[in-house]
Amino acid sequence: MSVVGFDIGNENCVIAAVKQRGIDVLLNDESKRETPAVICFGEKQRFIGSAGAASAMMNPKSTISQVKKLIGRNFKDPDVQNELRMLPFETSEGQDGGILVHLRYLGARHTFTPVQIMAMLFSHLKDITEKNLEMPIADCVIGIPSYFTDLQRRAYLNAAMIAGLKPLRLMHDCTATALSYGIYKTDFSNGGPTYVAFVDIGHSDTQVSIVSFEAGQMRILSHAFDSSLGGRDFDDILFNYFVLQFKEHYKIDVLSNVRACIRLRAACEKLKKILSANAEAPLNIECLMDEKDVKGSIKREEFERLASGLLERISVPCRKAIADSLLSVDKIHSIELVGSGSRIPAITKLLASLFGKEPSRTINASECVARGCALQCAMLSPVFRVRDYEVQDSLPFSIGFSSEEGPIITGSNNILFTKGQPIPSIKILAFQRPKSFNLEAFYANPDELPPGVSSKISLFTIGPFEGSYSEKARVKVKVQLNLHGIVSVESAKLVEDTLEDSRRNANLHSDTDGMVADSGSFGSAAKFANIDEDNTNTELSDASDNGKASPRLEIPVSENIYGGMTMAEISGAQEKELELAQHDRAVEQAKDRKNSLESYVYEMREKLLNTYRSFASDQEKEGIAKSLQDTEEWLYDEGDDETENAYSMKMEDLKKLVDPIENRYRDEEARAQATRDLVKNIVDYRTSVDSLQPQDKESILDECNKAEQWLREKTQQQESLPKNTDPVLWSRDIRNKTEDLNSAYKLILGRKASPTNSQL
Repeated sequence: MSVVGFDIGNENCVIAAVKQRGIDVLLNDESKRETPAVICFGEKQRFIGSAGAASAMMNPKSTISQVKKLIGRNFKDPDVQNELRMLPFETSEGQDGGILVHLRYLGARHTFTPVQIMAMLFSHLKDITEKNLEMPIADCVIGIPSYFTDLQRRAYLNAAMIAGLKPLRLMHDCTATALSYGIYKTDFSNGGPTYVAFVDIGHSDTQVSIVSFEAGQMRILSHAFDSSLGGRDFDDILFNYFVLQFKEHYKIDVLSNVRACIRLRAACEKLKKILSANAEAPLNIECLMDEKDVKGSIKREEFERLASGLLERISVPCRKAIADSLLSVDKIHSIELVGSGSRIPAITKLLASLFGKEPSRTINASECVARGCALQCAMLSPVFRVRDYEVQDSLPFSIGFSSEEGPIITGSNNILFTKGQPIPSIKILAFQRPKSFNLEAFYANPDELPPGVSSKISLFTIGPFEGSYSEKARVKVKVQLNLHGIVSVESAKLVEDTLEDSRRNANLHSDTDGMVADSGSFGSAAKFANIDEDNTNTELSDASDNGKASPRLEIPVSENIYGGMTMAEISGAQEKELELAQHDRAVEQAKDRKNSLESYVYEMREKLLNTYRSFASDQEKEGIAKSLQDTEEWLYDEGDDETENAYSMKMEDLKKLVDPIENRYRDEEARAQATRDLVKNIVDYRTSVDSLQPQDKESILDECNKAEQWLREKTQQQESLPKNTDPVLWSRDIRNKTEDLNSAYKLILGRKASPTNSQL
């Protein structure tokens, strides 16, 4: 058994699996450790991952990439619009305000949501994993950015469900990195916590976390981010630089040609890597557009000058993370720099200046998130025994709740789950209500969110109540911030209380920490109390005078996720993905069968001229040669795009002609070997009869003589025939004769050893 961690990057994905001997990063079909996050819809099938990236140039408008930046987002968000302007595929706004992707596939127009596209990527990663591990998988842990909203987290879970995966946890990228770093460290100080800053500069975002490490545990002190600053922004600096250069020197407008843009961006990404180790780097692209070859170069100094604005932005989340951690810079022991965009020397200099020490690169920059996720999956799985190590993550945003009458007031500025709240957490609210009511979850501080993100999360309806109750009826609502960082109402219970108002109010205060929230116009109170995740069965119960608990009745809870998918939509997406996957498999199987048929045609044509030449008559050669030629012409004409069954039938027709000749060829060697085996047995049996009684000796020699005579006669007949006719003596005939001789020999020896024979 093994457990799996997925790092879904904006550009590439990494899969890590925990096995009994440690953690392995799995290789894809191209034997690479990173798989492109690309889905390309070709003419007949989908190409996902490496195949999708390879097909992107041929189908740019049907190639979907960077879906991580679109999932769970609103179409009208300014950041989303900026993203869509850089992407070649067609999009529109959905009924719920989300994003719809439009493309033509298999002769029809199709519409997909980013969740469906992400599910396709998950399915591909699942297939890669199962091929590597040679077993089905479902349980996994998936890395996500810390700035993902509740809706984006739910979208990931929905995509995983569509793909047949079961995420045990959505884990923040920096938390996974910190786990893969800290669990193996043995040199932490025993005198107190060791504080480490993790700076993750990915393809499209920057995340910073300050983490406290102690023996057997780690705790996230702060998360900070810039959701629109990553390695690709530095690529854009180079891209725009060379667009201007080529317009001036070659009189071409790269921006007017989609394929030219794709090629230039790819070249600029490689150029950036070269500049990381060299003071100057050249760029050469053959036939970029208008049949023109282009070349240019740029110095690192010039590149850093052009990117100075981006470098300044990197310091913002770093300073924010330090401030939120309530630590001074000198308390931070080290800085770990990871991420695909972290290799620019100027970034290292900036961080060294900001933190007062050189950043370290002690962990794999591209694989640390996947490895940390795999470790966390092993911790959550009952299959593996992992040494005790506590991972305490924290909520990056403040979340509040309100009812119809207004915000639920708590002791922390109307915030139910404050920024930095441990994940997971549970809080209990108590209301006085005689009928159904609504609770709405929202982000309490919009300034903490990425730009353009709505503060609304979800609406929960508590009820309907069974029966009628007075205003004395109280409802206790359990609100959960789960392992995924998603907030939900886990349960609601109605408590009938017949105590006097004063006694009831006293009890309301006695079973909390004294923190009370206004519940609205009914004049009652709402309260909350923290409950550890390990004690999720704990309930706050109110006792009457005789010490008996008040009766509790479960109340149904329904939720409306703003912008989320319904179960019916998820089910429909699952059916759609299954249909597409089955079609892909059918196309691949037809391709394999076509390739097999084509190979068979070439192979048989060559063998007829050489290997099988003596074993086929002129008439057979002529007939097979014609059939091979007809099949080849069919393959390159009307048979170019046929079903698996059509190719199989063509193969069967050819085999009917070729098999007799192939059987003659193969049986010649098999006949020689069978003859040697029979002759050896005859010789062995003749030499073994000296110790036997005369009667048994004579019987065995007689059987050997018969077999030898049969073999001599049949061999003479066979040798008189040409090789291009069916044998009169097949190897199977000789093997049967050998078995008959063996049986006769054993029968005679068995008769000798029997008691009856001994007495005689």
